Amino acid sequence: MAAVQLGKYCQGFTKLLTIFLSILLLGTILLILWLSLRPHRPTFHIIDFNVPGFAQPSGLNDSRITFNVTARNTNKHNGIYYDSVAGLVFYKDQQIGWTPLMEPFLQGPRTTTMLYGKFCGVKLTVTGKRWPEFMNARKQGKVVFRLQITSVIKYKIRIWMLSTIRCMSIVMLELDQKDRSCRLGRTRNVMLISVK
Repeated sequence: MAAVQLGKYCQGFTKLLTIFLSILLLGTILLILWLSLRPHRPTFHIIDFNVPGFAQPSGLNDSRITFNVTARNTNKHNGIYYDSVAGLVFYKDQQIGWTPLMEPFLQGPRTTTMLYGKFCGVKLTVTGKRWPEFMNARKQGKVVFRLQITSVIKYKIRIWMLSTIRCMSIVMLELDQKDRSCRLGRTRNVMLISVK
């Protein structure tokens, strides 16, 4: 009698162990698939950043900022649809310029797109108070700008378009007085997921 009860107990335990191991194996397979198929965020890199009127003391009237940025899609099989791409430039945490960079476009897998930006005129709000601050910082040796690239993107996986995601790339730039060159500081890519 005790052997029969032990046999039933072992059969029940074996069934539970089989179910548990099946769920564990299925979960591991799903985790590996998710890690290998999930889309990666785009990366932005500054190629060139130029402030031509910086050498002139009265550069306020002709002030402009130009820059070139690359947007890289590192996904092997997934495209990225950019709804909008805009560039913002900050000095001392105050926005001094804004410009749209590109019309909506689809970037294919493993491709790099050049984004050209120019802040001038109405899009660059350098006040009479702000320009002397630039010049004082220039005399001290370096002027630090923050260039922020914002975009609204959707991932295209085969025939599906996934939800909308807002992403930002923030780059700290130091303009050096001595050799009039631009040194790039640290780059941060920040993903902000929006609920739409």
